[in-house]
Amino acid sequence: MTTSVGLIGLGLMGKPMGRNWLKAGFPLTVWNRTKSRADDLIAAGAKWGANPREVAAGSDVLFTIVSDPPAVEEVFWGANGAIEGLRRGSVLIDSSTVTPGLARRAAAACAERGIEFLDAPVTGGTWGAESGELLFMIGGKQETLTRVMPVLQAVGKKFFLLGPNGAGQTVKLAMNMILALQVEAFSEALALVTGSGVGGEKLVEVLQSSMARSGVLDVKIPAILKGEFKASFPLKLMHKDMRLALELAKENGVPMPAGAAAYQTYSSVKDAAQDDPDFSAVARFWKKATSA
Repeated sequence: MTTSVGLIGLGLMGKPMGRNWLKAGFPLTVWNRTKSRADDLIAAGAKWGANPREVAAGSDVLFTIVSDPPAVEEVFWGANGAIEGLRRGSVLIDSSTVTPGLARRAAAACAERGIEFLDAPVTGGTWGAESGELLFMIGGKQETLTRVMPVLQAVGKKFFLLGPNGAGQTVKLAMNMILALQVEAFSEALALVTGSGVGGEKLVEVLQSSMARSGVLDVKIPAILKGEFKASFPLKLMHKDMRLALELAKENGVPMPAGAAAYQTYSSVKDAAQDDPDFSAVARFWKKATSA
């Protein structure tokens, strides 16, 4: 019997994930706050659920991928919340980026109802979501992961089981803080180089052959050099993830001075933005600073 999949959240990541489940032949039911975002998935064969609870009731595996902790709480426990609709023996996988504490709370609520839970935030950007090559950072039980692996393989290529519930979210927040710092560091260095009369592409040329080389150079830097900031990973979401990482650090007594300083810069860029740019738009701050 084919596993039925439910999907709540049809943003930049969720919608292409839904397309890939349909292509792989999984029966798919979807819900999103704005129904029009589901139109093309419905045209491709997905069913529409009237609310999160209805989607959950018809799903063997339910995925949620929404913007922030309040959105997750509303989807899980709000009016017509998903957890009340899930059947005993089903699996809930949250691929939103939230706090480890919220993941553990959801896991406990699921366990009380005989439901399995994985916190499984993703990385790979819109390209990875569209190509089905996302990377999953997972907290939960190995047997649960093994059970849902065929469903995950339709949308991802790498799956890291990192520990009990909450571990996936912990690593995702740490990784996004590193990513934010990498782009911030490059933006500062780019301002230094160009402000000194050397072309930014020369900096990139050297970085590509040095110990400072990273995937950021391939994915984000070409757009920064062109001054193009169409959102693949929206600035507002990176800003949220940095805040959550700093809150987690404070809870655990871990100082993060570089992260805190970068967060202030990202805050300034977000507050000044008239559009909804990619997080790499942090480069605007340093370009403006060197032009002043």
